[in-house]
Amino acid sequence: MGRHFEVRAASMAATAKKKSAIYMRASKEIYMAAKRGVPDPNSNLALRAAIDKYRKQCPKDVIDRAIKKAQGGEATNYIEGRYEAYGPAGSYLIIDTLSDNSNRALVNVRTIITKKGGHLGDVSYNFEQLGVLDFAYTGTKDSLEEALILGDVDVREVDVEDGIAEVIVEPGAFDKAKEVLKENGIEEYEFAEVTMKANDNITLEGEELTKFKELLDMLDDCEDVQNVYHNVEL
Repeated sequence: MGRHFEVRAASMAATAKKKSAIYMRASKEIYMAAKRGVPDPNSNLALRAAIDKYRKQCPKDVIDRAIKKAQGGEATNYIEGRYEAYGPAGSYLIIDTLSDNSNRALVNVRTIITKKGGHLGDVSYNFEQLGVLDFAYTGTKDSLEEALILGDVDVREVDVEDGIAEVIVEPGAFDKAKEVLKENGIEEYEFAEVTMKANDNITLEGEELTKFKELLDMLDDCEDVQNVYHNVEL
């Protein structure tokens, strides 16, 4: 069938693998959020945030199955972990895991980092936990900032450029910010999470950039890895 078929088949397999990894992450995160509180997103803010995070990335039945699993008698004990690492070419990474085997999670993360020339180490000083909300917006920066301040939201930064707004708030103000934005007609987001944001980003080129992207791909393929934060401009 030729090289073209082989390339297309490999591409389809890679796409299926990426989707499967996303569905697994969504299932675990939604399950844990539902298990820790009531399995109702209207009453459980953590569950609502988890559903919003993955709503555009996976089918509704993946979300529904995770919630039903939490409602049922089956109990899976996922353990949260966080690992900090120096990656290639001066990159920093924070890697969150959610696994039923914490020893395996550590070994997997350390092996991946080491294969790409990095090592585990303290890099948290270069990151800050913040709530970030990106969405389409046709108004002005001043009007958006005013609406948030009047809504008593602890705002760190507001930026509007090319029809996209980015609002950065303190982690504890994230849910309040979404409520105020909803009151002002904003319900769909390009990105809306409490995340680890690097204080200073770096730019990589050539082989260094390729190696870093390969590292991200390996972490993305790891069954134990839930979130990866880094300081590289992509």
